[in-house]
Amino acid sequence: MKNIIGSERLDASDEKVIEVINPATNEVIDTVPNATEEDVARVVEIAESSQKAWAKMPLYERGKILEKFVELVEKNSEELALLLCRETGKPITEARAEIANTKTFVYGYVEKAKHLYGITIPAGSEAGQEKTMQMTIRQPLGVVACIIPFNFPCDLFGQKVPSALIMGNSVIVKPASANPLTLHRYCELLLEAGVPAGVINCISGDGSVVGHALAAHKDVHLISVTGSTAVGMETMKTASDNLSHVMLELGGNDAFIVDKDADLDLAIEELVWGRLYNTGQVCCASKRFLVHNEVKEEFTKKVIDKLNTLKVGMPEEEDTQVGCLITEKAAIEVEDQVRKTLEEGARLAYGGRRNGAFFEPTVLTEVTKDMDVMKDMEIFGPVIPICGVDSIEEAITIANQSNFGLCGNIITNNMKTAFKVATELEVGGAVINGASFYRSAEMPFGGWKHSGIGNEGIATTLEEMSKIKTIVLKNILED
Repeated sequence: MKNIIGSERLDASDEKVIEVINPATNEVIDTVPNATEEDVARVVEIAESSQKAWAKMPLYERGKILEKFVELVEKNSEELALLLCRETGKPITEARAEIANTKTFVYGYVEKAKHLYGITIPAGSEAGQEKTMQMTIRQPLGVVACIIPFNFPCDLFGQKVPSALIMGNSVIVKPASANPLTLHRYCELLLEAGVPAGVINCISGDGSVVGHALAAHKDVHLISVTGSTAVGMETMKTASDNLSHVMLELGGNDAFIVDKDADLDLAIEELVWGRLYNTGQVCCASKRFLVHNEVKEEFTKKVIDKLNTLKVGMPEEEDTQVGCLITEKAAIEVEDQVRKTLEEGARLAYGGRRNGAFFEPTVLTEVTKDMDVMKDMEIFGPVIPICGVDSIEEAITIANQSNFGLCGNIITNNMKTAFKVATELEVGGAVINGASFYRSAEMPFGGWKHSGIGNEGIATTLEEMSKIKTIVLKNILED
């Protein structure tokens, strides 16, 4: 595939490419350009020159084009799901579900935009303003760069790109280097649906080059990033030179708290969903399991019993429940993190073996609060470290000792306890009787502390994707 820059399909200016590899088989699927700073400058110039005409198109017409895009995605859904499965290593059933989510995002943002009303400040609301009326409108930012990670490329495309487009911005999509192909196809389908050339662009390349150049460019007005905390901090630092707006959804080390009165069968069901989905490669996955000591032994046994029933297999097989990681390098990193935790004194109770990009579901016990895994070591893989606690207060203290603050959850039958935990966790999202891996299309989603800045979701993103203007009708009223 080639980069989409305006109406052209282009190689990198130095003709270098990135091989896209199926992590489950090590087969090369395709190549994409490894863009240069020169390529970034070109795409920004084209996006900027194309944006104003798009902004002048009536909102309902922009909405119809986006809805046409949904039709094309649904028409090509199986092809897209298979491509996503092959380049990402997620089970085909999960890939199909992710493609199906696109309709929810697009329709939600289109409808929300139609009802994003301004406000009117009444005349005479303060002394001296008796003859003056004020009203607010929303206008586009200009050029929006959407830097999208590997783990949920289509879902995060659905959050960032339709919201930017419906508000009249032009968009530059920068996919992850490991799996850019499905998003290149999405951008092609947007063009086929009627988004003008130059309004939607897609440029692949190393984040240190392409992502940095986008964040540094004075004509990029918003950089929306989902990625690691380190990437987010570097992006914010770079964008500050131009006072460019940033939206940052970053890392997490979410606590999964199990009280002594918890429904353990529910807890196990939610653990499988909240820790093993996408082979654990989820920012808001539950990653630290804080279990009351009165039920820790039973909980651990039930976890292992459940893991024994799951099929780890090739992603394209219909009955596979756990696939592989995005690359073998990623699996090696998880292996190293498990080894480090064992060296600190934890015990391997289940799993722990790696085969290429595959890392089997793993349970670590005898984990203590002072280990790195209970603080800021985010394991992006199917690892379940279990730390015993004697009270809910102790669980909250351990949960809050991390510099991350994305999400967290509590499993309990006591609603007073549930709301105590939900209130006191230092996170952007708290889930009661479910895993922290919960993100509806509508909800404001964002982290506290080192987990991000801003909130993404149909409830909030359109405000982030636009700027507010107050129009003053001075002395418009008569005495």
